[in-house]
Amino acid sequence: MSHSRRDRLIGYGLVLFTLAVWASFILISRLAGKSVLTPWDTTALRFGTAALVLLPVVVFKTGIRHFFTWQFVVVAMLGGLGYAMLAYVGFSLAPAAHGAIFLHGLLPFFTALMGWLIIREPMNRDRWLGLSCIAFGIGAMMWLEMQKPQTSFGWGDVMFVGASASWAAYTALLKRWQMPPVDATMGVALVSAVLYLPIYWLFLPSGLAHASWQVIALQAGFQGILVVIVAMLTFIAAVQRLGAFTVGCFLALAPMLAATLAVPVLDEPLTLGLMLGLLGMVTGALQPWKWVKFPLTPEVDDDTDLSPPKP
Repeated sequence: MSHSRRDRLIGYGLVLFTLAVWASFILISRLAGKSVLTPWDTTALRFGTAALVLLPVVVFKTGIRHFFTWQFVVVAMLGGLGYAMLAYVGFSLAPAAHGAIFLHGLLPFFTALMGWLIIREPMNRDRWLGLSCIAFGIGAMMWLEMQKPQTSFGWGDVMFVGASASWAAYTALLKRWQMPPVDATMGVALVSAVLYLPIYWLFLPSGLAHASWQVIALQAGFQGILVVIVAMLTFIAAVQRLGAFTVGCFLALAPMLAATLAVPVLDEPLTLGLMLGLLGMVTGALQPWKWVKFPLTPEVDDDTDLSPPKP
């Protein structure tokens, strides 16, 4: 087997693993929201665990002072605490499919908006077409869902919208300040833990004492290690081998996969409105019209973006 073919196969393995983590994030976060854990517990487990794992690396290789600057505080407040707390509150109030649509589906809109506001990134035809597909899907979903006697939209969906906007601002600032993705990940985890854990310990409600060790271990290991650290590394490695467009095509399927799995795993309904919303979101994210111009090849795209992945 040639080196390039082997590298390509490794890239596909990495992107499939990252896809599994992205889809599982929605399901496992919803499980946390339905458990005795509060959103503040899940946030603490996320950043506390990640900080403990990363601290030796930072102390012996990078230096902890490197991360305590005002830029790292800003990105930690947006891509760390802001995103995590809003998302976890959303998952405690709304179904997993709503998180898949509003958390992921609105991200292209906020990414385009923040890109224009923060780094003056221009819009092109493909972006407009993609956003139009997403807008149609979400609009159709909301219209169909609101025809029901008891609509299921509420504060959880508002939290998802806020989390999506927070993450978009975070990624735009990473580009503007040219922060390397590994440094950004370590800095966000450490600074978030330092800022958040004392406030959590002293003031925020907790159900941690009533949770089983299995629930705590699942959330700590998944949220703090797989999501924050491992998925970031596999995402970067996959983009380097396959290119941003190919990786993006795979990862755009994560919300659809999560919403589908939520039916048997969480016993949540997948209605026609939700299916239309997911279809519009996936079409807008995949942008299939670009496949004619940019076939799925292992070459790295000109628009390769190595900013840390969501979640």
